[in-house]
Amino acid sequence: MRALTLHLKILITILLVLGVSITAYQIFVIGIPVTEDATDDLWNIDAKVEFVANAKDPVKIQMFVPPLNRDYVSLNESFISNNYGVSVNRVDGNRKVTWSARRVSGKQTLYYRLVLTKRYSGDKTKVKGPVFRDSIAVDGPEKIAAEALLAPIRQHSADVETFISETIKRVNNLNDDNVKLLLAGDPSTPHKAQIIELLLSIAHVPMERVHTIRLVADQPQNPELWLRSFNGNDWLYFNPESGEQGLPSDRLLWWIGDEPLVTMDGGKKANVTFSLNNSEMNAIRLAKLTDENTDANFLEYSLYGLPLQTQQTFMIMVMIPIGVLVILVLRNLIGLQTLGTFTPVLIALAFRETQLEFGIILFTVITALGLMLRSYLEHLKLQMLPRLSVVLTFVVILIAAISLFSHKLGLERGLSVALFPMVILTMTIERLSITWEERGGGHAMKVAIGTLFAATLAYLVMSVPELVYFVFTFPAVLLILVAFMLAMGRYRGYRLTELVRFKAFLKADS
Repeated sequence: MRALTLHLKILITILLVLGVSITAYQIFVIGIPVTEDATDDLWNIDAKVEFVANAKDPVKIQMFVPPLNRDYVSLNESFISNNYGVSVNRVDGNRKVTWSARRVSGKQTLYYRLVLTKRYSGDKTKVKGPVFRDSIAVDGPEKIAAEALLAPIRQHSADVETFISETIKRVNNLNDDNVKLLLAGDPSTPHKAQIIELLLSIAHVPMERVHTIRLVADQPQNPELWLRSFNGNDWLYFNPESGEQGLPSDRLLWWIGDEPLVTMDGGKKANVTFSLNNSEMNAIRLAKLTDENTDANFLEYSLYGLPLQTQQTFMIMVMIPIGVLVILVLRNLIGLQTLGTFTPVLIALAFRETQLEFGIILFTVITALGLMLRSYLEHLKLQMLPRLSVVLTFVVILIAAISLFSHKLGLERGLSVALFPMVILTMTIERLSITWEERGGGHAMKVAIGTLFAATLAYLVMSVPELVYFVFTFPAVLLILVAFMLAMGRYRGYRLTELVRFKAFLKADS
């Protein structure tokens, strides 16, 4: 007995840990929203390219577009132009769009439009990058100034991250004579980045320039320069002005390298302006869209990966254990008497079709008439199987009659009674009649009312939209329910109704 108890406790613990772990992983790691009303940001980015084309020359204009390889995923991407050929190519980790035309003249306007959102489950591919680079050749006073700056940087740094951060801070100290010499009167951010790259190259630390767009709605945006270096496992991003590490979450990486955003042949005065706005979309619907556009198919093995009609069926099925749990609590802890455990749950499922009020009336009417027929058949001394057959046939006739009269009276809801489980009603009538014979009419009525009350409560709980969404989205919760049911299976204490019944004994003992 003790071994059995230990086995049960271990089983309950395993189920609890599995259920909680899987659900927590879905919520905190994958990021699946806990409520159906949760929404995610959807960003719309327009890049407007304007230039003046030469009258007699073919035009070829190239522009970097976001690589979208890690944190963001594209839902829609379009290239809007008139009489231009369009091609997109990947080069050195960048994506570049090329517009080309044989004969155009005057002012030209092209559009690049992107709709994107945060990627639900990050790109799981292993990140690669350089961990060593050759030194940039430098001599004369610049070499002496660079070495003078590097000496305290090495002294005040412990690893690659702190070395880069300290280098950026030193270069931004415009009062330092060595910095003044290297900057040569040009303290612009791109020139500072060149000096930072020079110092890092002497220490053989690789560095790349990355250009980002800040995701802020209804504000003009220009590309913002950041620096990054690879530490062997991941890219480290640094602000070239402050040395602050870590790319903010509202930055979208647009392109990498030293090249300008736009290059062109056959034209002049190229200019790019960005406009952004954001909207919201239901998080799960958005997750499905991103799932179709990425390799990280975290919904593929969830119930959302099923066909829509099958999903609707499973939304009902996954709620059956919730209804069973309600009945279990009512019976084992409260002491409510019902016709078994599953009959109230099945009646609750039928209420989904008829709605609660109409379903209670139909259940009461059909059960009452069925009991009257069952009582009459008892006088004929029929065997059980023929008796059940007659009751079932009577239930079908009664359902058909109610549906017909409901239709004639304009009560279309009454047509849903045809979906009421006939076998359930038949067995309910049979079991109630047997209870009546064995325990009396009062007890049979008590059981009937208890069954109806339990079915009503189960229906109300099983119909809570937030609960339906949560269980359907996180089906591992059912493992937690199973653990709770197993724990209740060894409960041998008093029920609430028994405490009321034995209240007099408690007074006598005191």
